[in-house]
Amino acid sequence: MKVLVPVKRVVDANVKVRVKPDGSGVDLANVKMSINPFDEIAVEEAVRLKEHGAATEVIVVSIGSPAAEDAIRTALAIGADRGLLLQHDCELEPLAVAKALKQIVVEEAPGLVILGKQAIDYDCDQTGQMLAGLMGWPQATFASKVAIEGDRAVVTREVDAGHQTLSLRLPAIITADLRLNEPRYVSLPNIMKAKKKPVDKRPLASLGVNVAPRLSVLKFADPPHRKAGVKVASAQDLVKNLKQLGVLA
Repeated sequence: MKVLVPVKRVVDANVKVRVKPDGSGVDLANVKMSINPFDEIAVEEAVRLKEHGAATEVIVVSIGSPAAEDAIRTALAIGADRGLLLQHDCELEPLAVAKALKQIVVEEAPGLVILGKQAIDYDCDQTGQMLAGLMGWPQATFASKVAIEGDRAVVTREVDAGHQTLSLRLPAIITADLRLNEPRYVSLPNIMKAKKKPVDKRPLASLGVNVAPRLSVLKFADPPHRKAGVKVASAQDLVKNLKQLGVLA
């Protein structure tokens, strides 16, 4: 069984993002970029499935500029077998990404697609669900545990009330949550091996998918600064302050 894992190159999670002075977007100049953390978890899970004999090949796919190959190479260093880069220089909405991934799924015919539940840049949390809808496949989101049992994937997912266990007939779509696993440390020998693994590159336009944006971003802005807190000496002072703020009548 093939496992397909889409990955995205995003601003590193430890970097504090800055908005451009004109409000047209996020300033990416000289900013460290990394593989999306949730996608890294998805890659790790796919590699573990292969190591346990539940999968035969792990394929990673990314959409972006040539620089997005870095995210693919990271996934290959974790243990994926080969990569595919769909070259495109503009931002894409989740539906456009899902449409492109559908073409790759049809082409590669994987038994399982594992995605990060969301990318940390826009936090849309939509692509996996849209891909499942386009393919007509069963889906399990926010997965915290995955097991392959015959022709089914048994997935434990986190919900507001606790945990829910689903049994999905393969092929299926799964989105990875933080507690699914902890990605392994990538050693230098594996980084060197990843450089020799194949990465196919082709323009996104070659898929014949309409990726024109449906939304227009009017402006980016920093969140408002929070005011400093106030210490009070007693509960009576607390109630008095809350009334002055209009929180209490």
